Amino acid sequence: MTMDEIEKVNKGEIQVLVDTDTSKENVSRAAESKGWQVKDVQSEGKGYNITISKD
Repeated sequence: MTMDEIEKVNKGEIQVLVDTDTSKENVSRAAESKGWQVKDVQSEGKGYNITISKD
């Protein structure tokens, strides 16, 4: 899902909510491999809210 959004949006800012440490690492790594930057990772309940961006 995140990769679909990255491909569709192509630039700007996206927030992703994940529920595990593994998902957090996978989303961060996938985003960076496509040229996006991880701007912020916030603990949210039992998961994480990840903000990625690309200019």
